[in-house]
Amino acid sequence: MRRPTILSSDRLTIYLNDHLAGAAFGGELVRRALSENHGTDFAPFLRELAAEIEQDRRSAEALRVRLAVPRDRVKATGGWLAEKAGRLKLNDRFRGYSPLSRLLELEALAGGIQAKLSLWRSLRQLAAVDGRLQAAELDDLIARAESQLDRLATTHARAGRLALTSSSG
Repeated sequence: MRRPTILSSDRLTIYLNDHLAGAAFGGELVRRALSENHGTDFAPFLRELAAEIEQDRRSAEALRVRLAVPRDRVKATGGWLAEKAGRLKLNDRFRGYSPLSRLLELEALAGGIQAKLSLWRSLRQLAAVDGRLQAAELDDLIARAESQLDRLATTHARAGRLALTSSSG
């Protein structure tokens, strides 16, 4: 027996497009962090995280299509622009990248991943009532986001020690 389909509401459209804008922001941010940390001990984790964040963005986009939610190009572009504007933030250096920059970027990524986890959990709740949502797929996305947060916590702790205790680099 096929589960019924819920109608795509204005709220679902706003919610999913907001998360897609966040995914654009997160993708740009993790790629910048990877570029700035090339050749450091942080690069392998950031490379893996960047690939996973891109997979998650594609999953969210596929869900948007499956749920017949119209794409909001303004919001999608806004996420990209927000990351670019975020580069103007002040840190302990007038120009360039610092250990504090890395720490703040990891914190921003953690916030984005937590928001993404909330998206997957919210959609998972709807899987029982909307046949377009697959519980197993959402369970996998939830598990990946939880893993990302766990690994990010370890990396953040290391970055925090470097940023807040070292006077070099």
